[in-house]
Amino acid sequence: MKDRMASRMLCTGILWFLVMAVAANESYCFRIYLKDKGVMEESLLTPENFLSKEALARRARRMVDITLSDVPIAPSHIGMLASAGVRPVTQSKWMATVVVESDDSLAVDRLKNLPIVDSVQFVWKGADRLRNCDCPHDDTPFEPLKEKTAHDYGYARTQIEMLNGIRLHALGKRGQGMRIAVIDAGFLNVNRISAFASLHLLETHNVVFPGGDVYCDDDHGTKVLSCLAANLPGQMVGTAPEASYLLIKSEDSRSEYPIEEDFWAAALEYADSVGIDIVSSSLGYYVFDTNDTLYRPGDLDGKTAFITQVAGKAEEKGMLLFVSAGNEGNREWGKITFPADAPSVLTVGAINEHGERSAFSSTGFTADYRVKPDIVALGMGAVVVNADGDIGYSNGTSFSTPIAAGLGACLWQALSWLSNREIVTLIRQTASQFDHPDAEQGYGIPNMYEAYRKELNAPVQ
Repeated sequence: MKDRMASRMLCTGILWFLVMAVAANESYCFRIYLKDKGVMEESLLTPENFLSKEALARRARRMVDITLSDVPIAPSHIGMLASAGVRPVTQSKWMATVVVESDDSLAVDRLKNLPIVDSVQFVWKGADRLRNCDCPHDDTPFEPLKEKTAHDYGYARTQIEMLNGIRLHALGKRGQGMRIAVIDAGFLNVNRISAFASLHLLETHNVVFPGGDVYCDDDHGTKVLSCLAANLPGQMVGTAPEASYLLIKSEDSRSEYPIEEDFWAAALEYADSVGIDIVSSSLGYYVFDTNDTLYRPGDLDGKTAFITQVAGKAEEKGMLLFVSAGNEGNREWGKITFPADAPSVLTVGAINEHGERSAFSSTGFTADYRVKPDIVALGMGAVVVNADGDIGYSNGTSFSTPIAAGLGACLWQALSWLSNREIVTLIRQTASQFDHPDAEQGYGIPNMYEAYRKELNAPVQ
């Protein structure tokens, strides 16, 4: 779920749906937890079979070990699941899970009897799961309508200046050499918008519709990406305009089911496998389109939610994650959403131009009394590029997150010898209220230039 939207209820069990579908073409998806992945230590002798040369180089640079968790699930295990009459959809090698699809709700009984299966959980039902939208074949460019300003950063000046990012950019640190993955719902028209004409694009990846286009469905990721990568001097410049980008679609906007967590896991694992340094994700979950509740505020403990566990494993692999706090601050849930409770991620809340918390910005603390959100950035009236190529304004922690993530990339570019964990510590320590964090703004507004200066003058231990 995009953090601007309310998600809905998640089922804890698998019994309630064991009835015949009303719709003739309705199918079901199940998450299978395996007892093991069926892989051997010998697989580690050929890591190039499952990690790109860029990923291997990043692991070596960050001194991160390659382990059996990096090895995909054995094809023999996938084949055994398929023998139960189901179709594999996606997998998580880190979590040793496979999502499968079947037209028969009773397939769960056959799956549970397989010797490699530990447990089974329902994660989706519906029709035409793989029916993607039609993508128009039109390459007409979209240009902004707003006039140029006298300032290079244009209308986005405030959101960068607030984090003292302009001074960091003045050092020549604009994201060069950093590899950023944006995991979102879609990037409508990014390939046609002039603000992205200089985008350093690594590739695109569609988890929901494998092989499908990411440019023809949902403009949420378009706006998010613009906060990072837009490059229109005098109109809008993002926080890391010279970084390289991987655009991943992991959200199916048509419905909200627990399978979204599996898609997000697959997106994150793909980002790791191609050597991504930083992830910006403006997606968050707590309830889904099912009948029963799975997650409660007490589960915001950094270890319960599936998606939160995956975020923690990404940090272990050496990646730096920025995730949105959520927009539930003035709704019944109120709290941050998952995976924002993960200890290792930088969870970003939203403030207005006066430094005041936006009413919608989800609050902490976590269930185990850790500070969340970690930091805040402009999320009320954030400047974005819309799907029509024009410059506009949007509200949400969806946008404060990439604003912070881009400058985090620039900081890590400048301090490349630090680990992801050290960068997290440094950003927290130099934020505006590090000495007195609270549940609304966490450690406060980060000062990215001060973080850079602090490391050079007094290295963080």
